[in-house]
Amino acid sequence: MIRLARPDDAAQIHAIYAPVVRDTIISFELEPPTEEQMRARIVETLKMFPWLVLERDGRVAGYAYASRHRDRAAYQWSADVACYVHSEARRQGVGAKLYTVLLDLLKRQGFQSAFAGIALPNEASIRLHESVGFTHVGNYREVGYKLGAWRDTGWWQCRVGDAVPEPAPPRPLLTLGPGILDQL
Repeated sequence: MIRLARPDDAAQIHAIYAPVVRDTIISFELEPPTEEQMRARIVETLKMFPWLVLERDGRVAGYAYASRHRDRAAYQWSADVACYVHSEARRQGVGAKLYTVLLDLLKRQGFQSAFAGIALPNEASIRLHESVGFTHVGNYREVGYKLGAWRDTGWWQCRVGDAVPEPAPPRPLLTLGPGILDQL
């Protein structure tokens, strides 16, 4: 079941994300956020953007969310996205299912493009993103220093909107209605 994240999901989301921060180059955070910080991120994100979880047997198997791409006004139709899957649920389609719903929600909100930054190398993440429609648009070389080395990131873009002239500002997620996930 895919649903909107709730603040009480913070502990399970933290359990998925903390090892990624601590043990890999996948996230450029250097210290894992606390559960309380994760709870605050969920609450803040849902004011405008989707934060989804895929739940199996009462447990969060993965999550995906969107955030502001850049601060300047002309970027308001673009969003950054990220997806993390529990180590025991990888290679089971969890990420693709989450992204399919996330991208559809962004389109319904009025966004034009979604961007994903991938720390390189990360073939699994590249395959996931390309499987749901992202295309590679470029790399930042030696952009972050983590685990004893300079790291590159690749950037992927997925067009979700129709590039209409004079677009209305994107709508906050919750203005789409309480049953929006039932419509997908």
